[in-house]
Amino acid sequence: MSHTVTSSLAPAFSPLDISRRSLGWQAAAVVAGTAVLALASHIQVPMFPVPMTMQTLAVTLIGALYGWRLGAITVLAWLAEAWMGLPVTATGSIGTLLFVGPTAGYLISFPLVAALCGFLAERGWNGNRPVLAFASMALGNLMCLAIGGAWLAAQIGLEKALLLGVVPFLLGGLLKSVIGAVTLTALARGKAGNAR
Repeated sequence: MSHTVTSSLAPAFSPLDISRRSLGWQAAAVVAGTAVLALASHIQVPMFPVPMTMQTLAVTLIGALYGWRLGAITVLAWLAEAWMGLPVTATGSIGTLLFVGPTAGYLISFPLVAALCGFLAERGWNGNRPVLAFASMALGNLMCLAIGGAWLAAQIGLEKALLLGVVPFLLGGLLKSVIGAVTLTALARGKAGNAR
Protein backbone atom coordinates (compact mmCIF):
# COMPACT_ATOMS: atom_id res chain seq x y z
CA MET A 1 0.00 0.00 0.00
CA SER A 2 2.71 2.48 0.97
CA HIS A 3 4.69 1.56 -2.15
CA THR A 4 1.71 2.49 -4.35
CA VAL A 5 1.29 5.82 -2.59
CA THR A 6 5.02 6.58 -2.84
CA SER A 7 5.22 5.71 -6.55
CA SER A 8 2.15 7.79 -7.37
CA LEU A 9 3.69 10.79 -5.57
CA ALA A 10 7.03 10.37 -7.35
CA PRO A 11 7.62 13.08 -9.95
CA ALA A 12 7.05 12.02 -13.54
CA PHE A 13 10.19 11.84 -15.68
CA SER A 14 8.33 13.61 -18.51
CA PRO A 15 6.13 16.71 -18.41
CA LEU A 16 3.75 14.89 -20.77
CA ASP A 17 3.34 12.09 -18.22
CA ILE A 18 2.23 9.72 -21.00
CA SER A 19 3.14 6.55 -19.11
CA ARG A 20 0.40 7.29 -16.55
CA ARG A 21 -2.34 7.93 -19.12
CA SER A 22 -4.89 5.63 -20.72
CA LEU A 23 -4.08 3.31 -23.63
CA GLY A 24 -6.23 5.49 -25.90
CA TRP A 25 -4.23 8.55 -24.96
CA GLN A 26 -0.98 6.65 -25.53
CA ALA A 27 -2.19 5.49 -28.96
CA ALA A 28 -2.96 9.11 -29.86
CA ALA A 29 0.54 10.05 -28.68
CA VAL A 30 2.04 7.44 -31.03
CA VAL A 31 0.10 8.90 -33.97
CA ALA A 32 1.17 12.43 -33.02
CA GLY A 33 4.77 11.26 -32.65
CA THR A 34 4.83 9.71 -36.12
CA ALA A 35 3.46 12.97 -37.53
CA VAL A 36 6.20 14.96 -35.78
CA LEU A 37 8.82 12.54 -37.14
CA ALA A 38 7.41 12.85 -40.66
CA LEU A 39 7.57 16.65 -40.43
CA ALA A 40 11.10 16.55 -39.00
CA SER A 41 12.17 14.27 -41.85
CA HIS A 42 11.31 16.92 -44.41
CA ILE A 43 13.27 19.67 -42.64
CA GLN A 44 16.66 18.97 -44.15
CA VAL A 45 19.97 20.26 -45.44
CA PRO A 46 20.81 18.45 -48.69
CA MET A 47 24.03 16.45 -48.35
CA PHE A 48 25.38 13.36 -50.11
CA PRO A 49 24.99 10.45 -49.58
CA VAL A 50 22.98 11.16 -46.39
CA PRO A 51 20.90 14.36 -45.96
CA MET A 52 20.99 16.18 -42.62
CA THR A 53 17.49 16.31 -41.19
CA MET A 54 15.79 17.07 -37.88
CA GLN A 55 14.89 13.38 -37.54
CA THR A 56 17.39 12.66 -34.79
CA LEU A 57 16.15 15.63 -32.77
CA ALA A 58 12.60 14.31 -33.06
CA VAL A 59 13.67 10.74 -32.24
CA THR A 60 15.63 11.73 -29.12
CA LEU A 61 12.83 14.00 -27.88
CA ILE A 62 10.17 11.34 -28.48
CA GLY A 63 12.24 8.88 -26.49
CA ALA A 64 12.87 11.34 -23.67
CA LEU A 65 9.23 12.48 -23.47
CA TYR A 66 7.49 9.16 -24.11
CA GLY A 67 9.78 6.77 -22.25
CA TRP A 68 11.76 3.89 -23.68
CA ARG A 69 8.87 1.56 -24.53
CA LEU A 70 6.42 4.01 -26.07
CA GLY A 71 9.25 5.98 -27.68
CA ALA A 72 10.57 2.90 -29.47
CA ILE A 73 7.03 1.84 -30.44
CA THR A 74 6.37 5.29 -31.92
CA VAL A 75 9.53 5.21 -34.03
CA LEU A 76 8.77 1.65 -35.18
CA ALA A 77 5.26 2.80 -36.17
CA TRP A 78 6.83 5.61 -38.22
CA LEU A 79 9.18 3.15 -39.92
CA ALA A 80 6.18 0.92 -40.68
CA GLU A 81 4.42 3.92 -42.28
CA ALA A 82 7.50 4.48 -44.44
CA TRP A 83 7.64 0.81 -45.40
CA MET A 84 3.96 0.96 -46.43
CA GLY A 85 4.74 3.84 -48.79
CA LEU A 86 3.62 6.89 -46.84
CA PRO A 87 5.79 9.97 -47.55
CA VAL A 88 7.27 10.20 -44.06
CA THR A 89 11.05 10.00 -44.69
CA ALA A 90 13.59 12.43 -46.07
CA THR A 91 14.66 10.25 -48.99
CA GLY A 92 11.21 9.31 -50.26
CA SER A 93 12.28 5.67 -50.54
CA ILE A 94 9.60 3.14 -49.65
CA GLY A 95 9.32 -0.52 -48.79
CA THR A 96 12.43 -2.64 -48.69
CA LEU A 97 14.41 -0.01 -50.64
CA LEU A 98 14.32 2.13 -47.52
CA PHE A 99 16.15 -0.52 -45.54
CA VAL A 100 18.93 -1.32 -48.01
CA GLY A 101 20.11 2.12 -49.14
CA PRO A 102 22.82 4.34 -47.65
CA THR A 103 20.48 5.77 -44.98
CA ALA A 104 19.22 2.38 -43.76
CA GLY A 105 21.65 2.17 -40.84
CA TYR A 106 20.52 5.51 -39.48
CA LEU A 107 16.86 4.56 -39.81
CA ILE A 108 17.43 1.18 -38.16
CA SER A 109 19.14 2.94 -35.26
CA PHE A 110 16.20 5.24 -34.54
CA PRO A 111 14.11 2.88 -32.37
CA LEU A 112 17.26 2.06 -30.37
CA VAL A 113 18.06 5.77 -30.00
CA ALA A 114 14.52 6.51 -28.77
CA ALA A 115 14.74 3.60 -26.35
CA LEU A 116 18.12 4.78 -25.03
CA CYS A 117 16.96 8.37 -24.48
CA GLY A 118 13.73 7.15 -22.90
CA PHE A 119 15.58 4.74 -20.62
CA LEU A 120 17.91 7.51 -19.46
CA ALA A 121 15.04 10.00 -19.03
CA GLU A 122 13.20 7.54 -16.82
CA ARG A 123 16.33 7.41 -14.65
CA GLY A 124 16.60 11.17 -14.21
CA TRP A 125 18.45 12.21 -17.37
CA ASN A 126 15.59 14.56 -18.26
CA GLY A 127 14.55 18.19 -18.24
CA ASN A 128 14.87 18.38 -14.46
CA ARG A 129 18.64 17.92 -14.91
CA PRO A 130 19.70 19.89 -18.01
CA VAL A 131 23.30 18.62 -18.14
CA LEU A 132 22.15 14.99 -18.01
CA ALA A 133 19.41 15.77 -20.54
CA PHE A 134 22.08 17.08 -22.90
CA ALA A 135 24.24 14.00 -22.28
CA SER A 136 21.28 11.75 -23.09
CA MET A 137 20.60 13.60 -26.34
CA ALA A 138 24.31 13.49 -27.26
CA LEU A 139 24.53 9.75 -26.59
CA GLY A 140 21.46 9.21 -28.75
CA ASN A 141 22.99 11.17 -31.62
CA LEU A 142 26.30 9.29 -31.26
CA MET A 143 24.49 5.95 -31.31
CA CYS A 144 22.74 6.97 -34.53
CA LEU A 145 26.01 8.02 -36.16
CA ALA A 146 27.79 4.85 -35.01
CA ILE A 147 25.15 2.46 -36.36
CA GLY A 148 24.47 4.52 -39.48
CA GLY A 149 28.19 4.95 -40.14
CA ALA A 150 28.84 1.22 -39.73
CA TRP A 151 26.10 0.41 -42.26
CA LEU A 152 27.44 2.97 -44.68
CA ALA A 153 31.00 1.66 -44.22
CA ALA A 154 29.84 -1.80 -45.31
CA GLN A 155 28.63 -0.21 -48.57
CA ILE A 156 31.31 2.36 -49.41
CA GLY A 157 34.24 1.63 -47.10
CA LEU A 158 35.20 2.94 -43.67
CA GLU A 159 37.11 6.06 -44.72
CA LYS A 160 34.41 7.32 -47.07
CA ALA A 161 31.70 6.48 -44.53
CA LEU A 162 33.45 8.52 -41.85
CA LEU A 163 34.07 11.45 -44.21
CA LEU A 164 30.57 11.45 -45.73
CA GLY A 165 28.30 9.89 -43.14
CA VAL A 166 29.74 10.69 -39.71
CA VAL A 167 32.10 13.67 -39.48
CA PRO A 168 29.80 16.18 -41.28
CA PHE A 169 27.03 15.35 -38.81
CA LEU A 170 28.96 15.70 -35.55
CA LEU A 171 28.38 19.44 -35.19
CA GLY A 172 24.73 19.04 -36.16
CA GLY A 173 24.34 16.27 -33.59
CA LEU A 174 25.86 18.53 -30.93
CA LEU A 175 23.52 21.40 -31.84
CA LYS A 176 20.49 19.10 -31.87
CA SER A 177 21.53 17.77 -28.46
CA VAL A 178 21.60 21.33 -27.11
CA ILE A 179 18.19 22.08 -28.66
CA GLY A 180 16.78 18.84 -27.25
CA ALA A 181 18.08 19.54 -23.74
CA VAL A 182 16.81 23.14 -23.83
CA THR A 183 13.39 21.91 -25.00
CA LEU A 184 13.18 19.30 -22.23
CA THR A 185 14.27 21.83 -19.62
CA ALA A 186 11.74 24.42 -20.80
CA LEU A 187 8.92 21.86 -20.76
CA ALA A 188 9.88 20.66 -17.27
CA ARG A 189 10.03 24.21 -15.94
CA GLY A 190 6.75 25.07 -17.64
CA LYS A 191 5.04 22.12 -15.97
CA ALA A 192 6.56 23.01 -12.60
CA GLY A 193 5.37 26.61 -13.00
CA ASN A 194 1.83 25.48 -13.87
CA ALA A 195 1.74 23.18 -10.85
CA ARG A 196 2.29 26.13 -8.48
